[in-house]
Amino acid sequence: MAGYRRQLYRDDAVVLRVQKLGESDRIITLLSRRHGRLRAVARGVRRITSKFGARLEPFGHIDLQLAGDPKGQQGSSLHTVSQVEGIDLYGKRLLGDYPRYTAASAVCETAERLTPVEREPSLRLFQLTLGALRALADGEHAATLVLDAYLLRGMALAGWAPALAGCAVCGTPGRHRAFSVPAGGAVCLDCRPPGAAHPAPATIDLMTALTSGDWRVADAAENGVRRECSGLVAAHLQWHLERALRSLPLVDRGGPAAGAVGTPAGGVGPAVAGVDRE
Repeated sequence: MAGYRRQLYRDDAVVLRVQKLGESDRIITLLSRRHGRLRAVARGVRRITSKFGARLEPFGHIDLQLAGDPKGQQGSSLHTVSQVEGIDLYGKRLLGDYPRYTAASAVCETAERLTPVEREPSLRLFQLTLGALRALADGEHAATLVLDAYLLRGMALAGWAPALAGCAVCGTPGRHRAFSVPAGGAVCLDCRPPGAAHPAPATIDLMTALTSGDWRVADAAENGVRRECSGLVAAHLQWHLERALRSLPLVDRGGPAAGAVGTPAGGVGPAVAGVDRE
């Protein structure tokens, strides 16, 4: 359009992913407070002279100014970053901790998958994602517990929460021993489909505690219970997403093969952190 001048607007956002563009630019995928998921071009941020390249790394909470139509009705769908201020750059506090770094990668990938439509506001998911990254950076709880709590609550926002306090099929209240991902969660004996899992009662208790935020119960859970909970949560999420998360297999769950993903514990592999490598 002749004479069209790109609109400037501000928002705060979490950096979910970065991709290389050309020789010196990057495409930044953001989850913003007021405008939902956005993609924006950051010009020249890969040059050593860039003024704000370090602020546009994954996991950072930033305040930024963008050039483009916030409603996406005019011009390119890719906006342009014109100004960035760091609010809290959590990536710096996660770099030396492989379990927390990979858990943060899974959080950001999940947030992107849960926002399939760009520029659709999702304030609760933004707050949930920001809180998960802050909890991982603070280190008050185990990384796997923070991740599973995020996944359970994110699924609840999307309408996919697993049934834990009653049968997912008939609604019979109470604790049920069987768990079926295709059925939607815990199931009673009458509704139990073939192939249903039979997790320990403590595993269902842990999933309930993570959903409600009862960290006293969650922190006291044994490692075996945590691993079983993580398996059920991951299976339930990926069933509804209809595709696997690339970052989940890299998360250090504390098992015998922890860290054996091509990168030693304490280092960061090429497929994590939301960075698309060449």
